[in-house]
Amino acid sequence: MKVLVLNCGSSSVKYQFIDTDKKLALAKGLVDRIGMAGAVLSHQRYDGDQIKISGEILDHQIAIEYVLAVLLSKNHGVIDDKKDIEAVGHRVVHGGETFSGSVLITDEVIKALQDNIELAPLHNPPNIKGIQAATRILPGTPQVGVFDTAFHSHMPPKAYLYGIPYELYRKYKIRRYGFHGTSHLYVSKRAAELMGRKYEELKIITAHLGNGCSMAAVDRGVSVDTTMGFTPLEGLLMGTRSGDLDPQVILYIMGKEGLSLNEAATMLNKHSGLIGISGESSDMREILAAVKDQHQRAKHAFDIFCYRIKKYVGAYAAAMGGVDALVFTGGIGENSYEVREEVCRDMEFMGIHLDQLRNQNKEELISSDSSKVKVFRIPTNEELVIAMDTAEIVSSSN
Repeated sequence: MKVLVLNCGSSSVKYQFIDTDKKLALAKGLVDRIGMAGAVLSHQRYDGDQIKISGEILDHQIAIEYVLAVLLSKNHGVIDDKKDIEAVGHRVVHGGETFSGSVLITDEVIKALQDNIELAPLHNPPNIKGIQAATRILPGTPQVGVFDTAFHSHMPPKAYLYGIPYELYRKYKIRRYGFHGTSHLYVSKRAAELMGRKYEELKIITAHLGNGCSMAAVDRGVSVDTTMGFTPLEGLLMGTRSGDLDPQVILYIMGKEGLSLNEAATMLNKHSGLIGISGESSDMREILAAVKDQHQRAKHAFDIFCYRIKKYVGAYAAAMGGVDALVFTGGIGENSYEVREEVCRDMEFMGIHLDQLRNQNKEELISSDSSKVKVFRIPTNEELVIAMDTAEIVSSSN
């Protein structure tokens, strides 16, 4: 099946057109700066052909029309007719407690997504806009929603409930949801393939490290815990997010600085993390360059970043009663050998032995042959997960 995968942000649309039988992205690209001056579509075909198109792209519907136009282009496209798009798969950030798996989009599903906007006010609205635009542009083409939260929806109550009055959970659905689910699912399954073992018999810790970071404990194919929580703010130190924090610190700062709720949220989400500690950058590459220049705050940021990952490796191994594999993915996880090396340093006591040469050469298996716990560097492919889910749901509904 040929599936168009859409990931709609507030001012962008990322897309891939995937042949699920071949597991091949025939084309991919990004429409950026929607609704702003200088909007542009960047498109790349599987054979390397590339093009950039500037235009007045005022909303998501026009953006998706641009995507279809370039996919149909004689010079740069990969299809002859709209009907060649057999289904559309949408990345949807938050499914709340409503969705524990991917679903065929219906009016009832749209209503449920709108009901969950309060849980993801920055992400669900553009996701919904993308679904509605694609439905108008491709009438009759089945649409499927694939949720970032779904992979974590089977966590036990001991992992997802917070230590707050239970009535607040019942009233407002305040609980751990977790995010990056499609990434954690893909790389944990890929690790099992590389090990030549059944997914359902392995205990795997996955670390998705990018500007946003999260880890998951995947026990025999089920995510039993994850670091992000009610929002993507909890857990690891991130590019601009604080991660784990004593809640009283927030109240204390708000009182001292006279911050409003919105100002406090902006501080924690946009001005904390790597950039907040280092004062240099939210980009790990720039942090590492500053560390080499003996910048002490950058060194603090790097050390805290790696230390928190290391702590969660130990915690999740304890939670699962052992670990068979540790997987690094995401922009930092895939590209920073320094982070992988620091996280795995002095972890031999629990069976983690990194092979320095493999790690620096960016191989998939980066642990030594004698390592009891296999350590992997696996590029994620969330779009393929979305496409495969979409194909499966559409096929089963026919």
